[in-house]
Amino acid sequence: MTKPIALLLGVHAHQPVGNFSEVLHDAHRRCYKPYLETLHRFPEFPFAVHFSGWLLDWLLKHYPEDMALLRDMVKRGQAELFGAGDTEPVLAVIPYRDRVGQLQTLSAKLEKNLGQRPQGAWLTERVWEATVVPALMDAGIRYVTVDDYHFLCAGKTSEELDGYFTTEEDGRQLDLFPISEALRYRFPFSPAHEAVAYLEGMADGGHEAAIYFDDIEKFGIWPETYEWVYEKKWLEDFIKGVLASPKIKPMRYCDFHAAAKTHGIVYLPTTSYIEMNEWSLPAEQANAYADLVQHNKHSGQFEQNKAFLRGGIWKNFLTRYPEANWMHKRMLGLSQRLEALPKAKRTPEMIDLLYQAQANDAYWHGLFGGSYLPHLRRAVFNAIVGLEGLLDRCDPRPAVICADFNLDGKEELFLQNGLLQAIVILDGLAAIGELDAYALNHNFGDTLRRQNEHYYRKIHLQDQQSGHAATGIASAHDRVSFKHEIGPQDLTLDHRPRALFLDTFQPSGGPLLELDDYLPGEGGARVAVFSTPTCAVEKSIELAGNRIAVVYRFGAKSAGIFSTEINLAMPSCDGPAGKFIYKGDIPGGFGQALEIDGLREIFLDDDVLGGSLKLIASKPVRFSASPYFSVSQSEAGFEKIMQAVTLTLQWIVPQIKSEVRIELEIDGKP
Repeated sequence: MTKPIALLLGVHAHQPVGNFSEVLHDAHRRCYKPYLETLHRFPEFPFAVHFSGWLLDWLLKHYPEDMALLRDMVKRGQAELFGAGDTEPVLAVIPYRDRVGQLQTLSAKLEKNLGQRPQGAWLTERVWEATVVPALMDAGIRYVTVDDYHFLCAGKTSEELDGYFTTEEDGRQLDLFPISEALRYRFPFSPAHEAVAYLEGMADGGHEAAIYFDDIEKFGIWPETYEWVYEKKWLEDFIKGVLASPKIKPMRYCDFHAAAKTHGIVYLPTTSYIEMNEWSLPAEQANAYADLVQHNKHSGQFEQNKAFLRGGIWKNFLTRYPEANWMHKRMLGLSQRLEALPKAKRTPEMIDLLYQAQANDAYWHGLFGGSYLPHLRRAVFNAIVGLEGLLDRCDPRPAVICADFNLDGKEELFLQNGLLQAIVILDGLAAIGELDAYALNHNFGDTLRRQNEHYYRKIHLQDQQSGHAATGIASAHDRVSFKHEIGPQDLTLDHRPRALFLDTFQPSGGPLLELDDYLPGEGGARVAVFSTPTCAVEKSIELAGNRIAVVYRFGAKSAGIFSTEINLAMPSCDGPAGKFIYKGDIPGGFGQALEIDGLREIFLDDDVLGGSLKLIASKPVRFSASPYFSVSQSEAGFEKIMQAVTLTLQWIVPQIKSEVRIELEIDGKP
């Protein structure tokens, strides 16, 4: 008789820190609730589940009855809980102390609320670096799941990957389960009877275990899956098919781990899943990599060569996106400051804010919005600014600091007065890259420049093929669809960062000059000077209470038109909660274009922000505002996302010495 194959089935449930409440409620309705209810009806079907800590807290608060179902399944030995970092960080890019702290925080939370301390852990985005082993072991984790691709890259064959292996690092041992890519692409997309037959075929082939662990969102949230999985009963039919088969034995990972022996030692290379390795590359290289993969698939050589088609690594996202790198280095700096603080001064709130700042979602971008989603970046910066404010109260910083904080070879000038902080990038632009209001825990400079993306090629080609197979439904990886109409203007790349106070000068009768050759000033509030035969300007940045002033002083030979561009991250974006207020009237929202001649002051009011911003000019200026969009991709298709409201102020510079002062008053009420 064929020995039954052990089916180790696990799902990973996660929502980003700061995600919209309506998104969470919808995910619960279409996925978390029906999944748990379905499994609860089959106590003889064991499974594993991982809920990230922030999502678990939210579900315990809003849907305790569903968490009671999970607690009951844990108690009766059906469900195994998997751990991870509490806020779902990529463990490889945070310090060892924070790795252990994040892991232990979630493990304690699971034990307290659901009655089980985990032995296994889910690795965020299956990002593997051997350096994470000591922290996992020191936090009480004994095994993790990673892709079978990781093992193929280490020289293993698919036939060997039907059990767990052992690795070691710095004297600690950890067991590794290889997740089957073949199962990831079948569950739940192929018909239930075909999925069961595939498992039975694995049993007939002598495989010891079928190992699956993937996003639970594929069971109800991805396009078409709610109807497929629950209304058409894919999940129920699959469970019944497995339980009826004498060739399949569903098991918890912990039970299999206790009964089976390791397949031996293995050392995995630094990698993630194969799609991530494409997304982490710059656009041109990502396209070349995708072409290479497709060429191998069409020639029938992909399975043979897959292990050698590595692509990039997750940390490439920090080099691809300067904004992600900036967030990451800001987070690391605050982690170091918190560690240096005497233990008696550290508070749970500080630790919680640090962990929120380490949530992975805003640091990368692939099939999902990630760093392109302003509300996810805003959640990270809310935590960064909030934690920095708390640390400054315990351990005050100097009012002025100059250092190359993000390791890009250019220094940044930190100016702060306890209420506001302006960080000037000394790269020749003399623009403000970050503008923090501590009372609001908000960074008004949190936006994203438009750069080339590998998926732009699909947009240009307008490839509308659905990717549907003859049976089943299509995975989101195979879809090409458009949520919004996208034109060439939406794909125009930025040659300068989307910062605050980016300056341009057009001398009388001369060509337009983008002022990108500022030299650092000396002393006081003067931060930069620019001088050519047609333009001499000194730029100063001053903080006073809840106001920041940028002052331009022009030389006598600077006749022409001067303009400055201010990109502001307003939380409401193009939603109804954000509006301009001018002379007591509302001329429009942030998502609309607006032009005003002779403007001296205007309010930007934002209910999501919980305050407003007042712009004041010392002389009348021509004011224009427009929404700035970038193009992202998601399960629903390509979409336009508002990143910032772009304000442009323009005025005439006379042929005499002159001065213009632009002020931003934060949290001023209209």
